[in-house]
Amino acid sequence: MKKELKAQIIEQLAAQLKETPDFYITDIEGLDASLTSKLRRACFEKQIKLLLVKNTLFYKVLEQRGVENLDEFGKILKGSSAIMFTTVPNAPARLIKEFTKDAPKPRLKGALVQDCPYFGEENLGVLADIKSREEMIGDIIGLLQSPVKNLISALQSQSGGKIAGIVKTLSEKE
Repeated sequence: MKKELKAQIIEQLAAQLKETPDFYITDIEGLDASLTSKLRRACFEKQIKLLLVKNTLFYKVLEQRGVENLDEFGKILKGSSAIMFTTVPNAPARLIKEFTKDAPKPRLKGALVQDCPYFGEENLGVLADIKSREEMIGDIIGLLQSPVKNLISALQSQSGGKIAGIVKTLSEKE
């Protein structure tokens, strides 16, 4: 591969990494054409960008970006590697878990999710349980609504006389 082409690939990978800083490094070596096509389709549906890259070029991109644990990433960038770029931190982990029910691969080598590195297949469950931004917002809204809902239901279940008595007592204290 010519030096100019390598520089262009590194530049494209760096731009992709800047756009979507969360990524998963997977091993898809040995998947046949039909399973690879199925995996690509599943990635497209979940808005995950799947790229096959040369390990040395991706390592150089990580080095340029100043990624922590660079040596650990260097150790897992062996053999055939596919990179899954995502804006939803847990989407690739969930896809891998779902996909490996019917196929032997992809296997998780490592990931960088929300600036935290994860290495090894044993972290797949942890990564799948990470909540997305939308899930976190939903949880927070639910927590904020809970006390208000309890108060409203308590007030509705009480007779009107008790509420008037509470308001009268509070107004007399002032």
